[in-house]
Amino acid sequence: MPVKKDFLEILACPKCKGKLELNEQENGLICRPCKLVYEIRDEIPIMLISEAKALEE
Repeated sequence: MPVKKDFLEILACPKCKGKLELNEQENGLICRPCKLVYEIRDEIPIMLISEAKALEE
């Protein structure tokens, strides 16, 4: 089950405080300004900058 839309609306990037969007596979949250992807594991977004992966566009 993906992250709920209303929950997604209140989440912000921990690095820049910018808006996040769900990726196509619905297993990560993308911050476009920082070019980072925060993984979602067991329906829980891992919002640690040190755990984020570089966005491959």
